[in-house]
Amino acid sequence: MSQSGHPALSAAYRPAGNTTAEARSGPAARVQAVVFDMDGLLVDSEPVWFQAESAVMTRLGGTWTPGDQHVLVGGSLATTVSHLLAKAAQPAEPADVARWLIEAMVGLLASHPLRALPGVLDLLDEVRAAGLPHALVTSSEPAIVEAVLARLDVTFEVVVCAADVAATKPDPEGYLLAAAKLGADPAQSIALEDSSNGVAAAEAAGYRVVAVPSVVPVPARSGLVVLPTLAGVTLGQLAALTGLPG
Repeated sequence: MSQSGHPALSAAYRPAGNTTAEARSGPAARVQAVVFDMDGLLVDSEPVWFQAESAVMTRLGGTWTPGDQHVLVGGSLATTVSHLLAKAAQPAEPADVARWLIEAMVGLLASHPLRALPGVLDLLDEVRAAGLPHALVTSSEPAIVEAVLARLDVTFEVVVCAADVAATKPDPEGYLLAAAKLGADPAQSIALEDSSNGVAAAEAAGYRVVAVPSVVPVPARSGLVVLPTLAGVTLGQLAALTGLPG
């Protein structure tokens, strides 16, 4: 069983080997953990979300635009369902809309091209090679997380998804849970996010945060590192950018 607690995500969990401080060296020596977001950070899934949301809105007799999707980036399934129903021309039960959306996403993820975003898999490989605890923290539902990780053929030491928490991003619960499962101090850990909701969640949990915006800009400000891409970015560079000693 995955450390997320969901049998469906068991394939996403693989022990990272020796993750003790003694096993770490180089730039990772003072970084306790690295935590990745999924949609828009690990994987270019926002176009898939738009297709799925558009298909559901068609069933509801309404119109869906990129602007609608942008409002929802980094949010929860419940928020998306509420937004869909607010624009719907036909009534539907929230539970039905949620089921339609999950089914549409899983079907599209299985049948359409899906790519990891530039640099992220190289960084994940470096994190693993350094023996660092690492996790995936996402507001997506278990079935969607399972589909994404299966398509990319990637694993994480810990996976925290929507079903693991009472409140999703921007609430910090998911990030706090990941830190607890990893045995890491958030203040000595790096969170990688693409949305303002995700940044708010990680910051509230006390992480060093690096934003790599996808479809919606994340404004640069004091205390927040914003990068255009993870391509070519190393663990040592992330540590330096976030103020962690190398």
